[in-house]
Amino acid sequence: MATATATIPATTRMGAVHLTVADLERSLDYYRRRIGLGLLRREDGEASLGAGDTELLRLVLEPGARPAVGHTGLFHYALRVPERADLARWLAHAARDHVPLLGMSDHFVSEALYLADPDGHGIEIYRDRPREVWEGQVGARMTTDPLDVADLLGELEEPASASFEGLPPGTDMGHVHLQVADVAEAVSFYRDVLGFDLMAELFGSAAFFGAGGYHHHVGANVWHSRGASPAPPGFAALQLATITLPDAAKRDRVVARVADAGREPETRPDGVLVRDPSGIGLLLAAPA
Repeated sequence: MATATATIPATTRMGAVHLTVADLERSLDYYRRRIGLGLLRREDGEASLGAGDTELLRLVLEPGARPAVGHTGLFHYALRVPERADLARWLAHAARDHVPLLGMSDHFVSEALYLADPDGHGIEIYRDRPREVWEGQVGARMTTDPLDVADLLGELEEPASASFEGLPPGTDMGHVHLQVADVAEAVSFYRDVLGFDLMAELFGSAAFFGAGGYHHHVGANVWHSRGASPAPPGFAALQLATITLPDAAKRDRVVARVADAGREPETRPDGVLVRDPSGIGLLLAAPA
């Protein structure tokens, strides 16, 4: 059995998120014009999008799929931009081009903007504050306060006319926040089996896991999914989230712990697929 002494390498990071969508043309238009991702590849009802050459999102067509409300799966995925000015530039674009937002927050560790795509998939676009600001204080100080929008837009000389040519190279998948059936089960899996550090926990309703001291690579909550099950076919849902290990040997050590925990890993050409206790798919990958 896995124990709490399991550790995942400090340089572990998140990779591409795979989503089903009801209308591929609609989604491509949204992600290219509104979010600012570039099309990397498209074939056979699938499309890959990213920033620069880095794949961040893979869309898979399921015609007529309905939003997966009340199921386990995705709460939001989070695109992390390199600089505060990049976040300000995206916000100025959203205001100018009437991109609907769901919220804007200051989390102490980061500044974040929230929205949802046409299928209801949650999206966060954020930038981290410098690590020396928050390191060692995540559990005590990560919070949700109003974002100082005026101060953020002050990064730009002329916000109303600031150019926006898409999310910049260097944008990555900073974290993925999941809807799970049970937080205690999530802790037992993400900490004790995969080996992430438990960075913060909110009264049994949410937990945040990170590698190498990062504030969180994975979030897990039960705000809309306590005791729920994964969405069945016919819903626009999370197919899988990618966790990228530094190399194949380190990945395989994590895979072995998953197998020891009775979770039956599935080898694929692009990595090893495992499922957490809520049935959420995780692709354990390594650089080629």
